Amino acid sequence: MGIHYAVIGAGRQGTAAAYDLARHGGAERIWMADADRGQAERSAQRVNTLLGAEIAVPARLDASDPHAVAEWLRREKIRAFLSAVPYYHNLGLTHAAIQAGAAMTDLGGNSDVVFAQIDLSPDAEQAGIGVVPDCGQVPGMGTSLVVYALEQLDEASEVLMWDCGLPAHPEPPWNYRLTFSIDGLTNEYDGDCLYIRNGKTVRVPTFEELEIVEFPEPIGKLEAFTTAGGLTTAARTYAGKLKTLQNKTLRYPGNFVQLKTIQQLGLLGLEPIQVQGQAVIPRQVLHALWEPQIRAEAEIEDLIIIRVLARGKKAGKPADVWVDLIHYADKATGFTAMEQGTGWHAAILLEAIVEGSTPKGVIPVELAMSGAEFVRRAALRGFEVQLRTEAV
Repeated sequence: MGIHYAVIGAGRQGTAAAYDLARHGGAERIWMADADRGQAERSAQRVNTLLGAEIAVPARLDASDPHAVAEWLRREKIRAFLSAVPYYHNLGLTHAAIQAGAAMTDLGGNSDVVFAQIDLSPDAEQAGIGVVPDCGQVPGMGTSLVVYALEQLDEASEVLMWDCGLPAHPEPPWNYRLTFSIDGLTNEYDGDCLYIRNGKTVRVPTFEELEIVEFPEPIGKLEAFTTAGGLTTAARTYAGKLKTLQNKTLRYPGNFVQLKTIQQLGLLGLEPIQVQGQAVIPRQVLHALWEPQIRAEAEIEDLIIIRVLARGKKAGKPADVWVDLIHYADKATGFTAMEQGTGWHAAILLEAIVEGSTPKGVIPVELAMSGAEFVRRAALRGFEVQLRTEAV
């Protein structure tokens, strides 16, 4: 008998994840759960059409009520689920997973939430389940490729990562299209990054350390700068083992100045301000004004980039390991590159948990699966990871 999965959050990434679970995860049924019943129905229909089979089933579910979610998981005999809702629901959903004895992965993105989930590891282990938070493109796939790069060296000292999701054909003024929740985007733009510097976990402010990174044409030169949430647990796992660990977000030239201006105006703030006697939250204003300008249409030609440079020694000699992934939207399925990178990474980890190949408890991505195993599974889905090692 096949497995009953659920995807909570039937948007872009959740739909892509459900498709992967059906193709590779041995799914008998996949519940597409969303607060918006209509969205759940559209998502389920799309998955079933792509598969040519009736596997996905819609359901209305409020992700903000962990006890109700746990009851629903038990009632429908769901063995494993994937959270594709905004990050602030993931701690409650981890409690629901433990209550229901159901495995879980999520799309992460907020370091404080992820660390609170990790604190629940003894409870998850006692419940006999595996939970891997902070999956997706970055965080997630980027971390898996960091692990892959480290596996190529006998000793490692530094790891640098750059990543992005961008339109293949940028249009001014923003040269950017949003293919996931705007809450997730502005969450990355606020707060601090967790890095390793001089062997210790440190916090580095967002929108700093601008540099230019060059890629093969037609991509060309991109800006790179600090944003939050890209490493999280890895910045603790490798503390004392690596001298340096960092990642930067890539954008088309000119975007850094735009984003820095938004930050300096205070538009990322979450504390209410008074405007003509009314309490207004700046970030909500930003969302209302900005999202209509950058929201991608249903189908968009986009790309994701993950580049990792690991420095250390191989066979006793200094060596650099480069790992590159450049991946584009899939015209056959209509899934964007971001949907594939984000949804499919979380699905891969959930499938591994169900197979019993990951530890029990709440496990960071970097400890849940080897880099080589991830690259093997990614190749089955069309991700071409380029690897080269250079003597220094």
